Amino acid sequence: MNIDSAVFDLDVSGMTCVACAARIEKVLNRLDGVCARVNFATESAHVEIAATAVGTITADTLIAAVRRAGYDAALAADPFLEADALVRAEEEKRAASLKRERRILIIAALLCLPFLWQMLSMLVGHGHDVLPPWVQFLLAAPIQFIAGARFYKGAWHALRGGAANMDVLVALGTSCAFLLSLAVWLWPLPQQHVYFEASAMVITLVLFGKWLEARARARASIALKSLVALQPNTVLRLSNGVVETVSLSQVQPGDAYVVRVGDTVPVDGTIASGHSALNEAMLTGESLPVDKSVGDTVFAGTVNTSGALECVATAVGHTTLLAGIVRQVAQAQNSRAPIQRLADRVAAVFVPAVLVIAVLTLLANGFLLDDWIQALLRATAVLVIACPCALGLATPTALIVGVGRAAQAGILIKNAEALERAERINTLLFDKTGTLTTGAPHLVNMTVQASSRFDENALLAIAAALEQGVNHPLAQTIVAAAQARGLSLPPVADVQPHSGLGVSATLDSEIWRIGSPAFLKAQGIDPTFLSPADNNATEEERSATRVVIARDVHAEGVLLLADTVRPSAAPATAALCAQHITPMLVTGDHEQVARVIARLVGIDEVRAQQSPQNKRELVMALQQAHRVVGMVGDGINDAPALAQADVSFAMGAGSGSALAAADMTLLRNDLTMVADAMDLSRATLRKIRQNLFFAFVYNILGIPLAAFGFLSPVLAGAAMALSSVSVVTNALLLRRWRSRGDSLH
Repeated sequence: MNIDSAVFDLDVSGMTCVACAARIEKVLNRLDGVCARVNFATESAHVEIAATAVGTITADTLIAAVRRAGYDAALAADPFLEADALVRAEEEKRAASLKRERRILIIAALLCLPFLWQMLSMLVGHGHDVLPPWVQFLLAAPIQFIAGARFYKGAWHALRGGAANMDVLVALGTSCAFLLSLAVWLWPLPQQHVYFEASAMVITLVLFGKWLEARARARASIALKSLVALQPNTVLRLSNGVVETVSLSQVQPGDAYVVRVGDTVPVDGTIASGHSALNEAMLTGESLPVDKSVGDTVFAGTVNTSGALECVATAVGHTTLLAGIVRQVAQAQNSRAPIQRLADRVAAVFVPAVLVIAVLTLLANGFLLDDWIQALLRATAVLVIACPCALGLATPTALIVGVGRAAQAGILIKNAEALERAERINTLLFDKTGTLTTGAPHLVNMTVQASSRFDENALLAIAAALEQGVNHPLAQTIVAAAQARGLSLPPVADVQPHSGLGVSATLDSEIWRIGSPAFLKAQGIDPTFLSPADNNATEEERSATRVVIARDVHAEGVLLLADTVRPSAAPATAALCAQHITPMLVTGDHEQVARVIARLVGIDEVRAQQSPQNKRELVMALQQAHRVVGMVGDGINDAPALAQADVSFAMGAGSGSALAAADMTLLRNDLTMVADAMDLSRATLRKIRQNLFFAFVYNILGIPLAAFGFLSPVLAGAAMALSSVSVVTNALLLRRWRSRGDSLH
């Protein structure tokens, strides 16, 4: 939440199908300044309040609107802000609700057993009324009005709110069958039978389907719950040399705490004492422990595997990296993919359309067959088989599983739209420094202009003074090289950074510049003497980045900074080529350096000496050529191109601006995760398409079959129950997806 706008997340209860979610969303969006998205699969609402409505629209306003629509809502508990007991109470409440539904289902199923016996007897020719009508009534009435009470209650709330949902269809259809049977029994009609078994079996089957669906939906969100569960509930706080166990909510930034061997780190912090190796698989997907010592950062949810540590808390509660990951995963799971729009439009008119079809079925069959009992049964079958649940669950359940599985593999996805676009990428641009390379270069060589009055150490000291404070791997390398030689840095003034290009400053009334050869050329300085003969250069020097330092209009020297290619770079580009994706190296570095790196990692297309704006313009040019462009980067100079790309990937160790601009963040600096992300995108979209196809075909085939009498109400109820379950189960198959890292470990 910020001063410009407000965001609320609500837990919504009482929804029984996607029509309910559409109704609640419509009601909330009628409020001035409100933009709401309601997710049936997660039973939640994400509400954004415009700046003009902040203060006018509150959480209570939103909850009241939901209740007026016939449902209930409450502010979602943030496990990193609320007391642990509150979160556990919410989980226990949901578990108790599921247990209560199972108990009702078991009772309804037991009452249906005699009906099964009767139905089997009918199949072998023993007549329709094996059970006396009064026995059938006594068995069916509790199912209709006790087990089925939820459908009447839901239908009443929906109709009172001005909408119709699945509850209306089930309540209306089963009531028709039950009341018809009651009339046949109490006022005997010639040549007619009671159909108590139809209403009882339909309600039982629908209850069974809803119970299975609820269980499956809970399994779909298990990845997010497992992330939340990583953070322990207590902290071993160190105060005046005494270790005390306190709850997580009592810890503040600056507090000292102890992490014993085998313990999970409770909050983000910096190591003050000790050395250990921590398992950070929950953050990065990498199973190998990472060595940590004094000054290093530890993250909540990681596991201490070897030595005891004393740490100082730097981020607690909702500010930890783990909490940020959980929030981003939750937001992505609740986002809406473009592919879902068709299903949303259909669902919005689905229930009213089915009611019209049912009425037409009743009238047409009644007049054509002259058998209004059969006509009513066929209309009942139409009402029962038509359910928008499968349509509503098709997309969000696959997204929940896909985004959660990505988080477990160390890939954070910002929203569903990015996941969908990633499937269509055919051109992928890579930055060089910190992306294809490790971003930890070293000084290979240094050349000083023969006419310069400065020696090598003096120039290195000036270069370090200019680069001091610049957050770029090359700048930090130059400063580290000067420090390693024990050089004192001269004072510089009027420091002017030129993003992605270089730095200029004043020293002894002279203007000094340091940066790429292209930057110096643009300033009117000719650095051509700084290209050593390639015949004499080593492979390392050929792949080294040239950084030129100049005084006024004179080039004084050049520093050769070599970086190490990431081990995962070549396998990543090979995997992308196998997926028919064209990799391209885009860098601000010299052409020769870029070509050497590209050859090492297997990239054919290279664009060198590109400024941040040039990179963005290249992305735009490729898009105008009808290419779907992805961009992988890590630095501030990559942010414009990342923002312009159709899908952007940021390395987890990159700058904050790169992470903020990116659609996907790779928590582990492993480039094969880019190929993994696109693999998972394709797998998720494949499941969504399968689900939507099944949901549409189910209704397209099922409704006519019911209308023409090929499906009894009982079979219609079974089909309706199984449709939602099959969609969710198909989405759950995504949990079998494995990243390349999984196969290696």
